[in-house]
Amino acid sequence: MLGLVVADHTYRSRPDLAEGVLAKVRAAVVNTRVLAEVAVELGLGPRLRLGHGEDLSGGRSKESILADTTEAVIGAVYLDGGFDAAQRLVLDRLGSRIDAAVAQPGEADHKSRLQEESVRAGRGVPRYEVRGRGPDHDRRYLATVYVADQALGTGEGRSKKDAEQGAAEVACRALGDERGGGDA
Repeated sequence: MLGLVVADHTYRSRPDLAEGVLAKVRAAVVNTRVLAEVAVELGLGPRLRLGHGEDLSGGRSKESILADTTEAVIGAVYLDGGFDAAQRLVLDRLGSRIDAAVAQPGEADHKSRLQEESVRAGRGVPRYEVRGRGPDHDRRYLATVYVADQALGTGEGRSKKDAEQGAAEVACRALGDERGGGDA
């Protein structure tokens, strides 16, 4: 339901966009980080019914659980009120993010941008090294990205993906500086 509404809205508002750009817009909006942000905005975390262990391990603030909850709420609205009600909810909560992604497709996906820039520059595909630290309920990850065996960026996050995205963002800026362009 969520992907359908995002794709439909994007296509109807910008039918001129190429299929690859539409896919980037969808990926920028329909992802764990964004859906977890929506759950926080809606105040869903404190309302979750969790098992004792999951509750003790910080489940109410885990991105994956919050994102799944957002999708479940959208699905429930669809089942109860139909497509139009679900569409209103999605566009109310994600409309500005969709518009931002349309304005700058792929900007939030630093890993894809870095790979495109790196390959275009003849430096090969980036390689990531990720290390986790801390207890399972409060795990943090540190990622370092290498381009042509040169460390170009590090990033930290609550998930491996977030840490890699942060490292890729730093590396994109570094590649942009090497070209004299500032930002990749």
